[in-house]
Amino acid sequence: MIGIISYLVFFFVVALILGVAVLGLNLQWGFTGLFNAGVAGFMAVGGYGTAILIGPARDAVFGGFELPFVVGLVGGMAVSGAAALIVGLATLRLREEYLAVATFGIAISIQLVALNWEYLTGGTLGLISIPNPAARFTDGPLTQNIAYLAIVTAVVGLTYFGLGRIVQSPWGRTLKAIREDETAAASLGKDPVRIRLEAFVLGSMIIGLAGGLYVAFIGYVSPFDFQPILTFQIWTMLIVGGSANNRGALLGAVLVWAIWTSSGFVISKLVPPAMQVQSGALQAVLIGLLLVIMLLYRPRGLIGEEEHVSRHVRL
Repeated sequence: MIGIISYLVFFFVVALILGVAVLGLNLQWGFTGLFNAGVAGFMAVGGYGTAILIGPARDAVFGGFELPFVVGLVGGMAVSGAAALIVGLATLRLREEYLAVATFGIAISIQLVALNWEYLTGGTLGLISIPNPAARFTDGPLTQNIAYLAIVTAVVGLTYFGLGRIVQSPWGRTLKAIREDETAAASLGKDPVRIRLEAFVLGSMIIGLAGGLYVAFIGYVSPFDFQPILTFQIWTMLIVGGSANNRGALLGAVLVWAIWTSSGFVISKLVPPAMQVQSGALQAVLIGLLLVIMLLYRPRGLIGEEEHVSRHVRL
């Protein structure tokens, strides 16, 4: 029984951390129409930023500031936002597939930097001994994970509430106006390039927050934690749950992560050990199949965007 509880706690911690990243992507794509194919890269920037700020001192590696957890999270978000600002200034004038190609290439570049800049990232060995804030007031791995689940749940709640207020504000309505008709929004005096950049930076900061939460939970970070498959997973979570709807984003994160982990368990039991490495690709195939089915039969997702009708419209 303890084993089941431990697994469920671990499952929901990871699912909710991914949910934070999906919320950030939802702001970019769901509400603004920005095709960010570099989600894993911005998670990596936030994760490494947090690890450097809160981690212990290491020989021949930059960092070891041992700052408080909250400061590390905020610092990781700031670094991710700064990276997004630089990327956005160079790419946000591109459209649709061109923006996707550019952000994907940047994510690969970030991974290569993490892999080779050993003084900053530890290279292939990564950064270890990243402190978990829950370890200070708990005793044992289960209670520590339960405490961290409470921390992550609070962060998800604050992020969900904050984004809800943002998208309902005049600025949030401007995002939707630009998404639907950029020319019309510009004719009303709005600056689409500036507003798209603001949404891109804010969304990337939230994605970086997810990276910081992840590395503090695992206690380790390496370039191999942020492979392109992670971007694919997070995009699938958003599309399955429903873009432009934060409830759908969180639902999609939990559901797709449940399918991913359960399929991995089933494959490990049914496939011979000699074929385990090759069979791992079946998980991606399964998630890809789910994505195709959703796009064909429920393109708005499980919980699609809520429709709002102006009170000035006569029905």
